[in-house]
Amino acid sequence: MNTMRSCVETLLILFATCMECRGQDSVKQPKSFQSAYEEEDSVTLDCKYNTTSSNPTLLWYRQNSYDSPKYILRRHKFGDGDEATEFKGRFHSRHDSTSKSVPLTIQNPRVSDSALYYCALQPTVTTGYTELEQKPT
Repeated sequence: MNTMRSCVETLLILFATCMECRGQDSVKQPKSFQSAYEEEDSVTLDCKYNTTSSNPTLLWYRQNSYDSPKYILRRHKFGDGDEATEFKGRFHSRHDSTSKSVPLTIQNPRVSDSALYYCALQPTVTTGYTELEQKPT
């Protein structure tokens, strides 16, 4: 008997976004849309960065519809970084300083992994102020 993929396949849809950081620092996710089937072993989202920092820290976040972004993991140029407990095991990344990239690999993708994924260069928000300022009303 010839086994074929079922007629109804579960499709995983991943979106990426590009965020500009401070000054000349930036991150780019080359593919803005990526899909995978639930039966696949893994799917990888690319993230390339440019920075003047000698020890950059990059982070990955996931945002589901109508939710705030959730922290997935952090990678440093030197050292291992860390992962959020709920993403340990299936979500992996490594920092490659030669190619200036931090790809995110999702093992055994699931439909529940369909979301918007952000790659960010720390600090993700910067200001020129060193103290709090209250504006007059």
